[in-house]
This record gives sequence, structure tokens and C-alpha cells, in this order.
Amino acid sequence: MPTAVQSNPDLSPQDIIARSQAAAGGQSWARPGTLFLEGYNIIRKPDGTEVLWDRYAMWRVFTGEKTNSRNVGGKVRIEAWSGDDLAMLVSFDGTTTYSQDGPMEDPSANAMWGANFGFGAIRNALDEGWTHERRPDRLIDGEPSYMVALTDPSGGRTLFGIRQSDFHIVYVGFDTARGWHERYYSEFFTKPGVNWVQPGRVRLVYDGVKANEAIWTDFEVGVGFDDAVFVVTEAPTSPTF
Repeated sequence: MPTAVQSNPDLSPQDIIARSQAAAGGQSWARPGTLFLEGYNIIRKPDGTEVLWDRYAMWRVFTGEKTNSRNVGGKVRIEAWSGDDLAMLVSFDGTTTYSQDGPMEDPSANAMWGANFGFGAIRNALDEGWTHERRPDRLIDGEPSYMVALTDPSGGRTLFGIRQSDFHIVYVGFDTARGWHERYYSEFFTKPGVNWVQPGRVRLVYDGVKANEAIWTDFEVGVGFDDAVFVVTEAPTSPTF
């Protein structure tokens, strides 16, 4: 028989969010400054076949405050390789979005990040101007989970699933130009001496169709990045990580 959802009606959405932040690493997780992730990515093509990006990394610089969950904010670089071939490179230096060919001149280029960013909302969810609502509990990957809807100061809504047994964040869902986007988080791991719980497996779904599955094998928190990391002038000929 499937596991039954055991709801605790006494927990407010703010209680659930606070406990999820504590379970993820506390203040060092909510305000990390920077993050580097490394692993690989399995891409699901429209015909159902899969492609392996065997080297995959993300560099992230966070801002302290966030009022719009869909804005990338800060800085980010995502780089992927399939064997010796560069599979994907996209970056944002705080102002300009870059592809492997350099700056993207289309003024709407920065808007594409809105289909990818939403998880960070829970880091700022207890800031002034955010609102919270408990939604009916449900099973995520067969595990009873609290569901909390967050609304940021700009009006953007994000739905989170928090596993009841340990308060790990196991689900996020939000609307994008590509459709309803869901991410499922699992296989959490830590590193000695670091207050950070990292999901090792992230499954990405758009309108019910799996798009890819990122597997993270290592992370670094609070490391310094040179600004040049986020500025792309030409495609690299080998991985930069």
C-alpha cells in the first residue's frame, strides 16, 4: 500500500519554510553568497532518446534580497560538455546574457532565465513583502510532503513540496513561457564541515514531459569567483572546470 499523507495542521506555512531552511543548512544556505556545482546531465530529446552531457557545471553568485522569483539576479554561468565537444554554454554577468558565441544582442535574451529560476524563492520566502499559503499535502516520490505556495512582492507564485520526515525540499513548480515547470529533488548529500545539504539528483519536467535529469556530484559554497568567469568572449576549447 502507498504511504499515507500525515498532515500536521498546527504548522503554519512560515513554520514549514523555516524548518526547511534549517534542514538545508540554515543561514549559510539561505544566504550563501556563491555556489559552484559539478556533475553531469542527461538530456531527453523530443523523440525520447537521451544524450549525456558528461561534464556539467554551474557557477552562481547570489544577491541578498529578491523580490521577483523569476529574475536571475546576481550572476550565473552554466557549461556542459559531451566528450570533447562543448554542448552548451550560457552565462549572465549581472547585466548581459552570453552564449558560447559571446553577448546575446536580442534584448529579450535575459528573459529566458525566467524558465529556469524559481527554486531560490524559498531562500527569500521569509523576507518582508512575501506571502505564504499552505496547500493540500501530497506524496512526492511516494513520500508525504507539505505543500506551500509562495508569492513574491512582484506577484510571482511558486509551489514548494517539503518532505515531512526531514523537511528537505523535494519539489518546486512554477509557470513559465515553456509551460508548467516542475523539479523533483532527491539523493541529498553533504560535505564535512559545510552547512549545506545538496540534492544530488534533479529531474526537470515541463507540462508533464521530462526534459532532463541533472546529477550533481560535488559542490563548493562561499568561494570567490573572478568576474571574468561570467563574461564570454569566445567559446572555450576545453572545460573551464
